[in-house]
Amino acid sequence: MEIALVVFDIAGTTLHDESNVAKVLQQTIQWAGVSVTLEQVNEVMGYAKPYAIRYLLQQQKDSRYSDETFIQELHARFVTDMKAHYANHPAIREKEGVSAVFAALKAKGIKIALDTGFDRAITNVILERVGWKQQGLIDAVATSDQVAFGRPYPYMIYRIMEELEIRSIQSVAKVGDTISDLEEGTNAGCRYVIGVTTGAYTREELEKGPHTHLVASLDELLSIF
Repeated sequence: MEIALVVFDIAGTTLHDESNVAKVLQQTIQWAGVSVTLEQVNEVMGYAKPYAIRYLLQQQKDSRYSDETFIQELHARFVTDMKAHYANHPAIREKEGVSAVFAALKAKGIKIALDTGFDRAITNVILERVGWKQQGLIDAVATSDQVAFGRPYPYMIYRIMEELEIRSIQSVAKVGDTISDLEEGTNAGCRYVIGVTTGAYTREELEKGPHTHLVASLDELLSIF
């Protein structure tokens, strides 16, 4: 069975990222008076951000992790800061060659989708900035607030499959730069689960997660498929 759909992560996979997401999330947690390192924050990269915030507070034994109102307050602050970053920061751009890879895959009849640990508000700002939808390179987008549970649960992938009328999970590939991406693709049953080693996690870190392939550049996907 040939690949009919590739589901890509955004930040660190298709969008250039200099630990910006981790730094903003770290600042959000620190605003609450809790100290966390970037290494600790990187452990939850790729997950839905309310879950990530709750997990980091719990790890630091802050009792407010169970206060849903407080979690949503912190998440709202994170969303505001992240939207401002993606709308205004001059370094925001796609990773090198991404549009060309999208176009090459679409020329083969493969559909392109994005899924993300961000909510729809942040994702819309990113999409407006990079212009993939305007160029007709993206067929579907799923965000963590559109499903009951984000990564590592497989529901964003299934939502995309339903929208694009993809019949078999064996015709789907998942591509991402975090362990949560690899777990999501594996839990969904994707034929290919591909880690990108030039994002949030190193090759050595991604090797510990479930995968079929590891790549340094998205260009390598063209030979895999």
